[in-house]
Amino acid sequence: AGVWLWIDPSKAMNVLTAVLIIACPCAIALAAPFTFGNLLRIFGKKGFYVKDTESLERMSRVDTAIFDKTGTITTSNKNSISYTGIELSEDEAAVLKNTLRASGHPLSQALYRELAPYNIVPLDDFEEHLGEGLEGRVADQQIRVGSSGFVRGKQEKEAAGSEVHVSSNDTYKGRFTIQNGYRDGAGKLFERMEKEYDLAVLSGDNENEKARLEELLPPLTPLYFNQKPLEKLEFVRGLQREGKQVLMVGDGLNDAGALAQSEVGIAISEDAHLFTPACDAILDSRQFSKLDALLKTTRGAMKIIYMSFGFSLLYNLVGLYFAVTGQLEPVIAAILMPLSSISIVAFTTAATNWIGRKIE
Repeated sequence: AGVWLWIDPSKAMNVLTAVLIIACPCAIALAAPFTFGNLLRIFGKKGFYVKDTESLERMSRVDTAIFDKTGTITTSNKNSISYTGIELSEDEAAVLKNTLRASGHPLSQALYRELAPYNIVPLDDFEEHLGEGLEGRVADQQIRVGSSGFVRGKQEKEAAGSEVHVSSNDTYKGRFTIQNGYRDGAGKLFERMEKEYDLAVLSGDNENEKARLEELLPPLTPLYFNQKPLEKLEFVRGLQREGKQVLMVGDGLNDAGALAQSEVGIAISEDAHLFTPACDAILDSRQFSKLDALLKTTRGAMKIIYMSFGFSLLYNLVGLYFAVTGQLEPVIAAILMPLSSISIVAFTTAATNWIGRKIE
């Protein structure tokens, strides 16, 4: 305006107004919200429910992926269950079933389905000991179910598979041995992810399935067993102190602390009624094998945003040239800027739809 007051005062106000309009950063401001907003919609259709757009941005930056085993890599729909010990009475089995019913842990849910023939009865008392086991009581019948250390007071060498021990009124009854079934496509998923991420497995179970996991995972993938919830949390913190951007994938129960601490926490869900407030996203278990494609899509979304910034900057530079030189009337600038914003919105929507179709 000062320059044009000296050159041609009659144009000074028009130039000033046109510059202010054309330099508006509307297109830049719209790029990220519309890109990530549309991606949230696309992911929702794919069975991947992300909490907010900030989670998507963090997801695009992760370089380390940590997986829980039970309920994450394994699925309760393929478990093989056997029982060793003193036969449970009908009353004991009914109380056990309803104690398990109150827990969302994958092993609890697997045993609950195994005990389906028994009656559903309301519990008089229930308590969950995180990472250890459950206690339930109906009248004078009390059941404890969980790890050997929790039920028997001592940790014993366990057989192959996961073991769930049971006691009734402080009398040890026996144990259920659960042979884990692994999710379809898990091996191929880890093979693909190894190329872009550092992988690790943290499990609260014993080492008896270590050989099976080593066959499933890429060579030299770190495996950690008998991990308590606090130990998982500290493991994530240790990686973050090394500058890692951590993705934690778990069932959302014993992993709640690690899910909340990591840059991105994803909970795998097999039941629609189970949810995990501590996580940043919930992934339908049927979509587990697509996890790498979903993560790759968030990186593609960041590229779309950067391209939108470039287009917006180009609009502004060209527009500013004509505005500063007095060749652009304010009314024309007022028409062009909304058009540039509309073009950015159209581009981000079309581009995210295109990368969304590549998720298979």
